[in-house]
Amino acid sequence: MTRKILVTSALPYANGSIHLGHLVEYIQTDVWVRFQKMQGHEVHYVCADDTHGTPIMLRAEKEGITPEQLIDKVHAEHAMDFAEFLVEFDNYHSTNSSENKELAQGIYRALKANGKIATKTIEQYYDPLKNMFLPDRFIKGECPKCHAKDQYGDSCEVCGATYSPTELINPFSAVSGATPVRKETEHYFFKLSECEDFLKDWTRSGTLQAEAANKMGEWFASGLSDWDISRDAPYFGFEIPDAPGKYFYVWLDAPIGYMASFKNLCARKGLDFDEYWKKDSTTELYHFIGKDILYFHALFWPATLEYSGYRKPTQIHAHGFLTVNGEKMSKSRGTFITARSYLDHVKNPEYLRYYYAAKLNGTMEDIDLNLEDFVARVNSDLVGKYINIASRTAGFIAKRFDAKVRAASASPVIVEMRAAAQAIADSYAARDYGRALREIMALADKANAYVAEAAPWDMAKKEGQEAALHTVCSDALEMFRLLTLYLKPVLPKLATSIEAFLKIAPLEWNAVQNGLNDGHAIETYQHLVTRIDPKQIEAMTEANKESLQPATQGHSQVRHAEAQQHEVQPVAETISIDDFAKVDLRIAKIVDAAHVEGAEKLLRLSLDIGEEQPRQVFAGIKSAYDPATLVGRLTVMVANLAPRKMKFGMSEGMVLAASDERGGPYILSPDAGAQPGMRVK
Repeated sequence: MTRKILVTSALPYANGSIHLGHLVEYIQTDVWVRFQKMQGHEVHYVCADDTHGTPIMLRAEKEGITPEQLIDKVHAEHAMDFAEFLVEFDNYHSTNSSENKELAQGIYRALKANGKIATKTIEQYYDPLKNMFLPDRFIKGECPKCHAKDQYGDSCEVCGATYSPTELINPFSAVSGATPVRKETEHYFFKLSECEDFLKDWTRSGTLQAEAANKMGEWFASGLSDWDISRDAPYFGFEIPDAPGKYFYVWLDAPIGYMASFKNLCARKGLDFDEYWKKDSTTELYHFIGKDILYFHALFWPATLEYSGYRKPTQIHAHGFLTVNGEKMSKSRGTFITARSYLDHVKNPEYLRYYYAAKLNGTMEDIDLNLEDFVARVNSDLVGKYINIASRTAGFIAKRFDAKVRAASASPVIVEMRAAAQAIADSYAARDYGRALREIMALADKANAYVAEAAPWDMAKKEGQEAALHTVCSDALEMFRLLTLYLKPVLPKLATSIEAFLKIAPLEWNAVQNGLNDGHAIETYQHLVTRIDPKQIEAMTEANKESLQPATQGHSQVRHAEAQQHEVQPVAETISIDDFAKVDLRIAKIVDAAHVEGAEKLLRLSLDIGEEQPRQVFAGIKSAYDPATLVGRLTVMVANLAPRKMKFGMSEGMVLAASDERGGPYILSPDAGAQPGMRVK
């Protein structure tokens, strides 16, 4: 039965370039979409740039252009990067569109009519020079705990303390440098707290992965708070109806961008928007997202849809983060790599598509791009196993048999390859691409063993072996055709080249049994894939290394575009060795980690440092870590810091972490072999 499926990926923010971490999601989604289309289903894959918010407004002002000019420029860059990585959207739109404005305002009115909108007066810092309210990250000052200078309005990067902006000492606006003033303002709230019963049922209905549903359970345990959906002018976004000077917070209209992009596609293709978005729709809707935005998609978004009269997602598929060489992407190491930089150095986007697919398994686990393994895996699997089958046999067909093949025999290898179609399809459908590719490469091994055992290069030298040689080489090309069919969702461009070489129609999944006919003519074999040279990887990492050296006196310092170059924090005032000796640093094992009810930045950690009872520590690392991924990890803590009473409980130490404008916080992790309680020297 043909299914009607609408698929989305999360919307990239129009304030920076696409990098290799982003591409995990878009490649994952594209593979799944291509597989479903090969199954014969009607699938529409839409996305858009996320274009609203204060950072967009301020960057445009800094560059001396309008926000509209900025987002148009970034949209063109994003669209080109996606296209070159073979991510084939049916529509790539913008949240700053007429469709999105109409839908966002309509949904807001429906929520208001349904009693789900409330107003509340809140107090915020206000920049008197720029005449704007300041988000926390646009306020700086002296940390109220350790008195470090130039710290952000929500947390201190020196001591790790978290606080509200109003607690900063000598605060100043990061936008203008002015001293901000506290000012009251009326904001609009979506009553998420009233949606809890609905959301508890919905998140446990099979729409989320089990680990994602468990994650949402932690939020329910803390109690849902109403959601501030408004921002004050000046703000780049959509104005709230009947509320002059008030704008929708970017996370209100961003997911509505999925609907807007599809509505734009409907207008161009004559599709029925309501068929896919009405409350009782029988079509299917799938969102692919990163686990860091699960909260918005699994709580805010379904509640917004439910109480504004629209259908909810069939399923939400969350994936983990990308590490490179086992660590977070790093500019200093040259592993914070943009899509464009990869294309400039490695060239072939399908290498990365293949490697990511080989790592993905349909869960929220993080995946690692090990650059050495990347080279070895691509060269071994794609060149040494897959392409090798055709390169060793196609020449004989061209030279000895007028480029015409025989119909495939009943070779046990071919029989086994055809029988594997359902298991491979099931793996693709479940987003367990790693399992699918393991099965496909196991079949490639068997095809290579078949060719090696038959040794057509020896057969070609012997008289009376023509018929057998023709059969062996024809069978090998049938095996190659089947492998191409199975790999096509991952390697679409290479598959197109092979379809042209074999002179066959575009491969669909039901072509498994349709081998090449007797006498079918093929093209002369041309080299299809080259090996990766490790020097390409070295050049890429070198090109991406950010210099951490200060500018040489007498020379101007070249600065990259915003979000690509940052000042190094100055070293703090020196201390004596005696002062340092007072700090007792210990290896700690994280035996438990959990969210803290009512805290936006904190996680509660239970740390084993070899004492009778674990230590409780509150750490401001919630923005960077899923608590479940921390359990069992080793880190470093200050063990002799005086306990501090917080409103959430007693904090009995401090976990060491690092961060700056480039990212973080990143907890420090010792090498394997370290044991809880060891003193760090």
